[in-house]
Amino acid sequence: MNQRLDKYTILVVEDSEEDYVTLTRLCKKCAIPCNLFRCYRGEEVLDFLYQRNNFAAPGASTRPALILLDLNLIGMDGRLVLSRIKSDPCLKSIPVVVITTSSSTREINYCYAEGASGYLLKPVNLDHYAAALRSLLQYWFETVQLPE
Repeated sequence: MNQRLDKYTILVVEDSEEDYVTLTRLCKKCAIPCNLFRCYRGEEVLDFLYQRNNFAAPGASTRPALILLDLNLIGMDGRLVLSRIKSDPCLKSIPVVVITTSSSTREINYCYAEGASGYLLKPVNLDHYAAALRSLLQYWFETVQLPE
């Protein structure tokens, strides 16, 4: 492991219960120790990161090592969340990987232009999704050095 942590903190931004449950199950199979926090809406992500409103109490949130962001959210969508995170000097060093079903070249280019660290298509096949997620987590938590 490249950090002095027993577990890595991942903020999962996903409004679909089914997609979130699938992601958490696959994360457990990856055998990389992770603490997952979840936000359903874009506004909630900013509250989590700035430790305000429902996340103001000590321990209610922590700075994530990685954010997994769905683009299509209710209310403030993932595109705006990405822009807000990457425009804040205190937050922009947090890697944000977009996980979505959209293979639109326009969407992909937009996300990278806004500062996304990666763009992962949600595979329909669970074995492919598990392999992609395992590779992603190994890359971020075992291969590269993350900012503190």
